[in-house]
This record gives sequence, structure tokens and C-alpha cells, in this order.
Amino acid sequence: SAGAMAAVPDVEIDPEGNFKYLLVRLQRPGGAEQRHIVRGTKAAEFHNHIFEKLNPEMEKLGYECTCLGGGKIDHNSKDKKIRVFGLSTGYGKADHSVTVEILKKVYTDYEITWSNDKK
Repeated sequence: SAGAMAAVPDVEIDPEGNFKYLLVRLQRPGGAEQRHIVRGTKAAEFHNHIFEKLNPEMEKLGYECTCLGGGKIDHNSKDKKIRVFGLSTGYGKADHSVTVEILKKVYTDYEITWSNDKK
């Protein structure tokens, strides 16, 4: 149901710091309905750690996850700034412009920027 998909948060990222993130597409198997979510945490040493945690959670809800790439997020909650940059060695670079649009839905009063810089 659309309700279940809507119940999955658009964004789950750490409240502060510099960490890896993934852009992930959720889709019902065989269904047209899909959406993109952003997940990032300092707890993940590698990008695949994020996916390995997320994928089983989403499968339980009946979604297929496709990783669309990754990068890094620098989250400065004090200054209300988020910077999206870098890439994932394993998954490639996410479309950071898409990530920024998703972040803006949640962090409405933030300045959110992206670049292809590595650092």
C-alpha cells in the first residue's frame, strides 16, 4: 500500500558530522510505484554497511532496494548547513542533486549544497 511506503522516512542521517551516505530507490516488485530515500551514518565504515542494514528492513516491508550510488554528507546542525559530496567506491557516485532535493524536504530551513569534490 502507498501508506506503507509513505511510512518509510525520506531521510535518516546522523544529526551531526561527516559520514558516508547512500541514495536508494525503493520499489514494489513488479510495481510502478517507487521513491528515493537517503541514508547516512558515521556508524558505517563502508557504504555497503548502510545497504546491508537497510535492505533486510525494506524487504520485510515488501520493497526491492536499488542502490543508486553514494557519497558523503557533512552535517553542521549548529549552522544549519549540509554539504553533499564525494562518491562510493563500491556503488559509484549518487546524483547529489537528487539527494539535495530529498534532504530539502526534511531540512527545510537549512542551506544545502552539493559538489563533485572528493573532500
